[in-house]
Amino acid sequence: MDHAAIRPESGNENVSESADLRRAPRFTLLIRSAKLIGDQGEFVGVIRDVSASGISMKLFHKLPGDASLGLELQCGETYQVRPVWERDGEAGFEFADTVDVEEFVHDVGKFPKRGLRLNISIPVTLKTLSGRTAAVIQNISQQGARFETDALLALDQNLRIEGRGLGEFYAKVRWRDDAHYGVVFDDVLTLGEFARAAARLQAPKLITD
Repeated sequence: MDHAAIRPESGNENVSESADLRRAPRFTLLIRSAKLIGDQGEFVGVIRDVSASGISMKLFHKLPGDASLGLELQCGETYQVRPVWERDGEAGFEFADTVDVEEFVHDVGKFPKRGLRLNISIPVTLKTLSGRTAAVIQNISQQGARFETDALLALDQNLRIEGRGLGEFYAKVRWRDDAHYGVVFDDVLTLGEFARAAARLQAPKLITD
């Protein structure tokens, strides 16, 4: 197996790397966010390169210690990958099975391309003009969240949400279904903020700064 897309770059490997690239063409995927799914939870990174052998990713925290991880793309497709190396905020993975690189590059899957959502249970406090109430976030993205609460909230109602590892942020109710609500954040989280918040909530030891 060649490791064109999963080996860290080195100035002394020009000849061997060129041979590898001919066998497994390399694609540069800038700002292609994806999530890693393992025993410790769901984590966010950015895919940089892909070949038939594997991928490299930019990370916003240390890599979870799982021997095997699920890699979920924005289209919903999931691939099993194994960590190969990690250094300076990047990591390389090899695919556990054969992958159609063209489909991978073009995000061909079961859903239209969408923002990443992390399925994380987070107890939070909602603050409204009428007081404070408890809620539990069930999934969260850079743009918003879904939560459950016994409180009765109105569409377009403004909220202040506080939670451990999340800090404090403002949001507006966009939809409701019985005790379930969807909100959009007033300020969209950057990918780095989103990734580090996910790590703090699930595996705080992965955060080194």
